[in-house]
Amino acid sequence: MGSTPKTRFRGKEDIFGRLVEDHDRHRALLAMISATHGESADRKKLFKELVLEIKGHAAAEEQALWSSVMRNPKTTEDARHAVGEHKEMDKLLADLAARDMASSGWLRRFAKVKDEYLHHMREEEQEQFLHAQKYLTPDDLRHLRRVFEERKRVEKAGAVIKKKIRLK
Repeated sequence: MGSTPKTRFRGKEDIFGRLVEDHDRHRALLAMISATHGESADRKKLFKELVLEIKGHAAAEEQALWSSVMRNPKTTEDARHAVGEHKEMDKLLADLAARDMASSGWLRRFAKVKDEYLHHMREEEQEQFLHAQKYLTPDDLRHLRRVFEERKRVEKAGAVIKKKIRLK
């Protein structure tokens, strides 16, 4: 995919490799949604999958990685930044979910959400993960992957698509 940035973590067996695996899936879903038209069954299905994926991923990432990274004063700001962007993405997705998918405005709003999320993933992969890695041991990285895997299943299964228009 043209929007898939290079990262040293792709294919790794640790937490960062697993997070990049999800990011690649999210990039694919974003591209597929961009190629849909109107309020089609494909757009609805793909959007639902994207929202549930992002919600499960973000919650599990916060519990596994960012909660651990936040404890170290040298990486606290990275963790806060990532979690803040997750919360902002929740709001953007809720706004999209509340709007008419058949409208041209929906696709324009979706394009903004897509750009924001691509930026977020790139920032994590090319800056925040690199910084966090310096302060985690190989054992930490393997353990955090196991925690992520467990939490992702639970969080995605319990995720709910909220609908709330933002008046911004």
